[in-house]
Order: sequence, then C-alpha cells, then structure tokens
Amino acid sequence: MRMMTQVAVLALLGGGAVGWHMYGEQIGLPPPLRLLGLEAADQQAGRRGAAGGPVGVVVQPVRTATVVDRVESVGTVRAREAVIITSKVAGMVETIRFAEGQRVEAGEDLVQLDAAALRAELDQARALLDDARNQLSRARQLQAGQTIAAQRLETLEALARQAEGRVRQASARLEELRVIAPFSGRVGLRQVSPGALIQPGTTITTLDDTSRVRVEFSVPEVHLARIRVGSGVTARSAAYGERRFRGEVAVVDTRIDPATRSIRVISEFDNSDEALRPGLFLTVELVLEERPNALLVAEEAIDPVGDRAFVYVVRDGRARRQEVRLGLRLPGEVEIREGLAAGEPVIVRGIQRLRNDAPVRVVETRARPTS
Repeated sequence: MRMMTQVAVLALLGGGAVGWHMYGEQIGLPPPLRLLGLEAADQQAGRRGAAGGPVGVVVQPVRTATVVDRVESVGTVRAREAVIITSKVAGMVETIRFAEGQRVEAGEDLVQLDAAALRAELDQARALLDDARNQLSRARQLQAGQTIAAQRLETLEALARQAEGRVRQASARLEELRVIAPFSGRVGLRQVSPGALIQPGTTITTLDDTSRVRVEFSVPEVHLARIRVGSGVTARSAAYGERRFRGEVAVVDTRIDPATRSIRVISEFDNSDEALRPGLFLTVELVLEERPNALLVAEEAIDPVGDRAFVYVVRDGRARRQEVRLGLRLPGEVEIREGLAAGEPVIVRGIQRLRNDAPVRVVETRARPTS
C-alpha cells in the first residue's frame, strides 16, 4: 500500500511539473521559473535512478585540437630606422632636391647649401698645390747635379704637403654643404625653403625607413619563461578594421620594469605596402605557446569543487569521477592538461544527478565540435 502511495505522489509531481511548464509558457513566465517544475521532476528521477536503475546521461568524446596560448598588449609603431635631417654647418639653402613624401636612396642628395665661396677657396688651394708640385719636381731633377741644397728640397716637399692638406680640407668643407640621406627611406615634411639661412642642428626634414617597422609593447613578468625570439605576433588597428598584421618577436629586454612588473618586447613587421606608419597605435597578441594535440571537453562537463575540478567519465557502464587539471578556456570548451585521454566519453549533461561509480545509461552521444 505504501509503495502505491509513493508511485502516485511521484506521478502527481511529474504531471504537475509538466503542467507548470506548459502553463508558464502560456502566461509568459521567464524560462528559469518555467523550469522549476522540470528540475523537480529531474531530481525525483535521479533519486529513482540511484535507488533502482541507471541514470540517463549525454556524453561527448574528448577531442584533440590545436590550442594557441596568447597574451594581449598594446604598442606603438616605430620605424626600423628614423632620423631628423639637419646640416652640420651654417649656410644658405641653395637647392632642395627632394619632394615631401618621396622615397630616397642612401647617399642621395637632399639639400645643397650655397658653396660659391668654398668653391673659390678650393680652386685657390688646388692652384697652390699645382705650383708646389711643379717646384718640387724641378728641384728633384736638379738633385743629380748637386746644384740645390738638401734643406731647400725638404722645404719644397713640406710646402707640397701643406698644399695637399688645404685641398683636402676645402673639399671636406665643400662636401659638408651637401645634405645627403644616410639610409634609404621616405622623407617627411619639408621644414626649410630655398634661400633660408640655417644653422647646425636646424631641422630640414625627417627620414624613416618603414619597409620594416618595429612595435614595442610590454608583457607581464609571469609570462617571461614562455617568451621566445621568433614567436609570432599579431597586430590590429582601428584604422584598418578587421585586417591583421603578422610579425615576430625580435628582441626581449634584459631587465624587468620594477614599477610595472613587466618586460619590454620589440617585434618586427614586414611593411612593404607601408600601411603601418610610425606612431600608429596597435593592439598586439603575442603567441606564448602552441599545443597541436590539446585535449578539449565541453565547459558544461566541468564539476568545480573549490580550486579543484572534476569530470564524470563513463567506464564499464558507470560514472567515474575523475579529477582533472584545467588549461586554456575557449568559447564553450576547456582544455584538459591532465586526467583524461583523447576519445574518452565524458558526461556533459546530467552530472547534477550523479555520484561516483553510479550506474548510467547513455541516451545520447554528441558529435565532437569541429575546430
């Protein structure tokens, strides 16, 4: 008689839960309230399963996939080589030989300062050199007849050397009036005009080599052991929407900043189309580690207990509670670093009704999600 009464009560509870769910749909109750009745029925079913039969569960095999562990930071684009073009000497701008934004080659003339006075000085120095050489040549021809003193010959040789020095000095000063590109790159805006009198250090323009650019950013020190020269770096900018730029780590600083507890990293990017301009703000992602055969399970399969994590694995028709060590979290999935093997059937639905070593019945096997 007592058994029949219990069965009747369970039937009433189950029917009431279904009715409450249908009524909730009709009157527009939120899903959490509509599900209260069904959850109560599930709990009753779980007690029945624990008492006299296997619990129905849904499983999904542990899958393998490539997992990339990244850290995000921000950085600013720098030219691989950058310089402010100035003059070494004071002078009047005679000719400007570049256009703003033009690409120039190393050694190409950019600005010519007025050199009329120095050209005249160079011509005079060359004339003096020619005269000194001629006198020295005639003196050496008379040496065989002993008609000239040795001291006179030494004096003429010294005068010839002095004349050569004046020519070299005038040539060097004349060369300083040519402002040239120290390396290949693209010049910026012009800051002087023809006829302007400039002093040493006056800014004429800028020159940047942007065929390859550098991006400097900082990474927390906890990732130090996994930062490697050559590791991949991906960068994006609001200026270019969904476009992604690919580079790699070129230099890792030798010191950690004691104020921020981070380390500076310099990456290099190919910039053949010159899309990345010096000063551009970028969001960067640094690849710390890539695991090609990582184990993944559905996030709903994880049963956390404090700082530990467990899953239920179906073995020999029973739910075996298995402790696991978690890794990277992905959308809808969690990486398992220890505790499982690829292909093992992990329970993803119904774990609330389970206990360790409880008999279970697989009612559905979910397909492995594609990467």
